[in-house]
Amino acid sequence: MTQTIPYPRKDVTAVVLAGGKARRMGGEDKGLVEVAGRPMIVHAVAALRPQAAEVVVNANRNAVEYRAITGCRIIADTVGGFAGPLAGMASALEASAGGFLLTAPCDSPLVAPDLGPGLHAALARDGAEIAVAHDGERMQPVFALLTRGVLPSLLAFLEAGERKIDAWYATRHTVVTDFSDAPDTFLNVNTPRERERLERRLAPRNAGRETGRNSRC
Repeated sequence: MTQTIPYPRKDVTAVVLAGGKARRMGGEDKGLVEVAGRPMIVHAVAALRPQAAEVVVNANRNAVEYRAITGCRIIADTVGGFAGPLAGMASALEASAGGFLLTAPCDSPLVAPDLGPGLHAALARDGAEIAVAHDGERMQPVFALLTRGVLPSLLAFLEAGERKIDAWYATRHTVVTDFSDAPDTFLNVNTPRERERLERRLAPRNAGRETGRNSRC
């Protein structure tokens, strides 16, 4: 009989990646864009909070506002120049104490409640270093669970000037995890039109909720 390894929530730090330039949103900081009455960062933090001992936000601007609306620690990239999601992952790993880092982007407010447990189950089953979500059609590289042991490799990759997340995953023991039964997790907002569509979809489920300001992480 195969023994199921419990999800180690107390050893997991979750990071919401909000360190990009958001060019397709006209440069507006996507995590602060409101959808259904709440900034997208608040939706993402609320979804991740039950899945981790701590949620942090990786942001390179508007740190004061992010702190105010989420109550989370704000972690800036230690690699300059808006170096992409790998820089945010590395910075969060350096700043966290847990053995695992769960990652999700700030522009996907419908994160599945079992994202962390699902990724961990695959990682533990395969003895992998990284578990990455797959939506049934393609890999979703910023929805991932990383073990602390990958940090030296990640820092070396970044220090070499490399930035492509798929290329780094290919150098590690990475397991791709099927989340095709939770496609809403990967809905993201990159343009004002996408925001309008998602807002119409979210409005009924968020009717009457608080904005989530000053929530604890």
